[in-house]
Amino acid sequence: MTTPPAPAVCAVSTALPPHYASQIELAGALKRLWSTQHYNVERFEQLLQAVQVDGRYLALPTDAYFELDTFARCNDQWIECAQALGERACRDVLAQAQLQPEQIDHIFFTTVTGIATPSIDARLVNRIGLRSDIKRTPLFGLGCVAGAAGLARVSDYLRAFPRQRSLLVSVELCSLTLQRQDLSVANVIASGLFGDGAAAVLVCGAELAATDAPRVVDSHAVLYPDTERVMGWDLVDTGFKIVLSAQVPELVRAHVRKDVDAFLQRHGLQRGDIKHWIVHSGGPKVLEALSDALELEAGALDRSWRSLREVGNLSSASVLFVLRSFLQEAQARPGDLGVVMAMGPAFCAEMVLLRW
Repeated sequence: MTTPPAPAVCAVSTALPPHYASQIELAGALKRLWSTQHYNVERFEQLLQAVQVDGRYLALPTDAYFELDTFARCNDQWIECAQALGERACRDVLAQAQLQPEQIDHIFFTTVTGIATPSIDARLVNRIGLRSDIKRTPLFGLGCVAGAAGLARVSDYLRAFPRQRSLLVSVELCSLTLQRQDLSVANVIASGLFGDGAAAVLVCGAELAATDAPRVVDSHAVLYPDTERVMGWDLVDTGFKIVLSAQVPELVRAHVRKDVDAFLQRHGLQRGDIKHWIVHSGGPKVLEALSDALELEAGALDRSWRSLREVGNLSSASVLFVLRSFLQEAQARPGDLGVVMAMGPAFCAEMVLLRW
């Protein structure tokens, strides 16, 4: 297959906040919060164990969350922490590529865990020293799918500007969305599954990319009709209340195989031609469903499982953490093909085809 010049992923960085808590410690803190309200503490512990997360990094020390009793207080903390974590990720990715901030032409920013106007990307312009004429595209509401979707949108833009460079920045502080009074199964699962983190991806236009960098051959988006209540947020007085349906693994098993096959067929490819699967760490049931649906070999999603265990589900940043891990291991060879894939609210999926 001959690939025309295409944008390339030139560097990926990740950043984690300074506070870490094991799942056992977090379970203890949540039990203290909910002990007088929860009708079945044993069931609560079972749900936390089932998500297979060993621990997570948090924006704040554990005890500080007990004071965040309004959306305004949570969001103020989000704005402060998101800037610091986003700046770390951006500075690291620029250092990897040996670039100066003024060499970036466009910044895309994605999040689903807080709100800011001016958006965080505007604040990063000042903190990092990006040019005053930089183009900015903030993306909100895509949730977990936004890591793959953002990579696709950045690449779409750079096809028109092959001599430009763009940053994709994801900051998700899921811990700051905790609903203190919500004892639903969905909120208990979310409290045990989602963590905090940031990632930055440097994508270069075709004329600026290094020859050994993976090229973004194509992307594909799928939105499943009438699935708005499968995954997302309800905005309530205390902030973002999780919507998380047990249907998610069923939707993956029912649809993903045919959608991936249709995407690959556009390039004369089959699933067996894909050597590397870089998949969002959505949770155990989602990863199992995806592996079954795509008939993947044992170990194909090991990086996604490892990321889930070590840091939890980081929403839009998760798939970028997996991408960073893959690139660090330098296992791809010239001619290899890979698929970056994530799923998110509505229910939807995004896929990005890479070629080394």
